[in-house]
Amino acid sequence: MTDLTEVRVPDIGDFSDVPIIEILVEVGDRVRPEDPLVTLESDKATMDVPAPASGVVRELAVAVGDNVSEGSVLLRIDAEGESAQDGSSTPDGGELGEATASTSANDAEARGVPPSHDAAGGTSAVRAEPATEPVSPAMSGGGASAPDPRAPQGRPSPTASLAPEPDPRPVSHATPAMRRYARELGVDLAKVKGTGRKGRILREDISGFVKRALSASPEGAAEGIGIPPIPAVDFSKFGAVETRPLSRIKRISGPHLHRSWVNVPHVTSHDEADVTDVEAFRQSIKEEAAAGGVRITLLAFVARAVAATLAKFPTFNASLGPDGDTLVIKQYIHVGIAVDTPNGLMVPVLRDADRKGVYDLAREMAELGARARDGALKSGELQGGTFTISSLGGIGGTSFTPIINAPEVAILGLSRARTAPVWDGAAFQPRLMLPLDLSWDHRVVDGAEAARFLAHLARLLGDVRRLLL
Repeated sequence: MTDLTEVRVPDIGDFSDVPIIEILVEVGDRVRPEDPLVTLESDKATMDVPAPASGVVRELAVAVGDNVSEGSVLLRIDAEGESAQDGSSTPDGGELGEATASTSANDAEARGVPPSHDAAGGTSAVRAEPATEPVSPAMSGGGASAPDPRAPQGRPSPTASLAPEPDPRPVSHATPAMRRYARELGVDLAKVKGTGRKGRILREDISGFVKRALSASPEGAAEGIGIPPIPAVDFSKFGAVETRPLSRIKRISGPHLHRSWVNVPHVTSHDEADVTDVEAFRQSIKEEAAAGGVRITLLAFVARAVAATLAKFPTFNASLGPDGDTLVIKQYIHVGIAVDTPNGLMVPVLRDADRKGVYDLAREMAELGARARDGALKSGELQGGTFTISSLGGIGGTSFTPIINAPEVAILGLSRARTAPVWDGAAFQPRLMLPLDLSWDHRVVDGAEAARFLAHLARLLGDVRRLLL
């Protein structure tokens, strides 16, 4: 017998009991270093566990649906068995996108994801049901007639009156992520039948329960949240059609964005910043920055100015408490930067942005952006954001209404800067103007605060020397 190499769950941040949603290899498969073996899904991201070395898979220690934590054994590889085989090689398994695409047909059975970060959470290969805080330790279900003890208080479930009578059998098990998903939709898990392995409740079970409840009768919509479902249409009656699955990031982030939109009273304020001087300064240091290996962008200056503005207006660097009566003011400033990737939007986080210079921020944004596009972000790099910036400046547009990445209370959108005539008191002068779009939670922020926030940010971008004051 040869010694087998154990492949264990790597560092996955603060998460534990993370479900396995895909197993990408079978016993007897040959693998090479960095080939994806198993896909895990947390509340914030999905990640592939790569092969640590070449070899032949001899033993699988887990199955789809199992929960694992850091250090859990996933499978065992026989390195000697690899050398004993012929010299043929397996197809390159390093392409995360292809591995993801080839398994998309099994997503519903493996984890029950509804049409879904993203991203702003999403994302992700990323953010699962993108919440913005780590999941709590797993709790097993109680009796069938007992509601979830952590169900939201003070408001009835929108589907309570439409729910079937509770099954007399014990309630199906659900992961912490599914329990939170149910709480946010106001669903009593004791009334949901799980279709997963060993009766586990999947996300599609919860979303299906809500859909059935709201569409059960015309009265159902009125008694629920009052929003009738969009009717199904057979588009093939009008011409040829093609059905494509949404990317995983979009499936994951969709419910998060929808939940934020329907739960948060959004208001968007618009302003402009005169960035003529900061752009001239950026151009003057561009070669110097490139010599140091940094691609300096206007977004790096915006991130630095946003961090300084958040320090002056801490209400925007906060979250509404779960009781709805308190405000959690964060003593750290972690700015999320939305990144456009081939699979959807991802939001890696610049930690302690207020303590970093423009060069540091530009370098970190470039590194995080590259890893996001390669699907190589770690779960910790998507967590802890206190404020998000979503920039469309490299694409176009004059303004838009970004959706708040709850439980954050605000998000800044940037559109393409344009040269416009600006009156200087004596004549019109050509100035480079950057559109600013700030969406904010009206439960926490009011219009005057939002206007002051944007005015201060515009002043900093108009003269970056103010960042030194």
